[in-house]
Amino acid sequence: MYSQLDVAGDLLALLGEVTTEPRPDTRLEALTLAVAADLPVLLWGEPGIGKTAALTQLAESLDLPLTTVIASVHEPSDFSGLPIIGDDPATHGVPMAPPDWAVKLARTGRGLLFLDELSTAPPAVQAALLRVVLERRIGALQLPPGVRIVAAANPRSSAADGWELSPPLANRFVHLQWTHDHDVVVRGLGGTWPRATLPRLAPEKLPEAVAFARRAVCELLAARPKLVHQMPTTETRRGGAWPSPRSWEMTLRLIAFATAADASRDVLSILVRGTIGDGPGFELLTSIDRMDLPDPEVLLADPDAAELPERGDLRQAVLDAVVAAVRKRPEKSRWDAAWELLVTAVNTGAPDLVVVPATTLATLRRDNWEVPASIEQLAAMVSVSQRADRAAARVAEVRR
Repeated sequence: MYSQLDVAGDLLALLGEVTTEPRPDTRLEALTLAVAADLPVLLWGEPGIGKTAALTQLAESLDLPLTTVIASVHEPSDFSGLPIIGDDPATHGVPMAPPDWAVKLARTGRGLLFLDELSTAPPAVQAALLRVVLERRIGALQLPPGVRIVAAANPRSSAADGWELSPPLANRFVHLQWTHDHDVVVRGLGGTWPRATLPRLAPEKLPEAVAFARRAVCELLAARPKLVHQMPTTETRRGGAWPSPRSWEMTLRLIAFATAADASRDVLSILVRGTIGDGPGFELLTSIDRMDLPDPEVLLADPDAAELPERGDLRQAVLDAVVAAVRKRPEKSRWDAAWELLVTAVNTGAPDLVVVPATTLATLRRDNWEVPASIEQLAAMVSVSQRADRAAARVAEVRR
């Protein structure tokens, strides 16, 4: 007999029928890129915003078996292994037996290990998770390379009996802030969720991607050695992303994967800041932006063929570098070429960007150098800008 519970089951099955669609999502793309790079990821977000649902859908999309482990309800021995006494412990020792979920993962050879509610795990459990997250080892069992690790946590203020993450555990993760997107939620409740797909890595770009990543990280750290290791001073910040040799190695890997996958700058920004923190992350991103800037000597050698960056901050950096190159080796031909470049900058972008370089370049003129005709195109603009600056200064003085 077909009961009401059977009818209820049919209704539940219909409610569970959903589809997926490709949809631009920088957070989801950052997550899949970190998973492809085989780095542990930690999703931070308030309760109920869909962290667990996102991981479930990710596992389905990547065709990976999902193993969910609620960290807070386990004992440390569940991750470090349970001692099993054999026939002759004095001879063979006492092996540390792994739990059943770890054995199943190892047997399958691939899967997504989801460590949920990480911020409610007490310090002893967090300590036991260190080897699981970094070395993929549970007791005497080594998880196979096909297993990826993703965790989720609520901020301590909204976690049930929450703890701050210990610095050693926090420094092993790529931290991603997970928030809900109104449009995604509405469309998902209508039956269509975004589809998670692994990034498409271009095989021909792999050597170039590795070289670029190493250059990006090493150039910054050579110039800013204090960034190699900076443990935050507050307990809350130590439980997030911060720079260390380990997290810089993770960052290097992420840059290589993002380069090979031609990921957007927004995705790279999420990953970098989630690995070494906001401050060092922004410094690295700025350094990467400047790596591709044209050589000022090349621009001075052929100003007619110069192509200046579109972004204002990068264009300003290029013009400043050109003026600095002329200051280092002042010659009439180089001085004239610099003026041509400033005119090009005015004609192809925001004129106010050339005010400071033009003013500085004018001070480098020698007595026997004739003023180029191109300077007339800039004189009026510089004069107007300087008058505006003086007027703004007078207004500020009056207000004070």
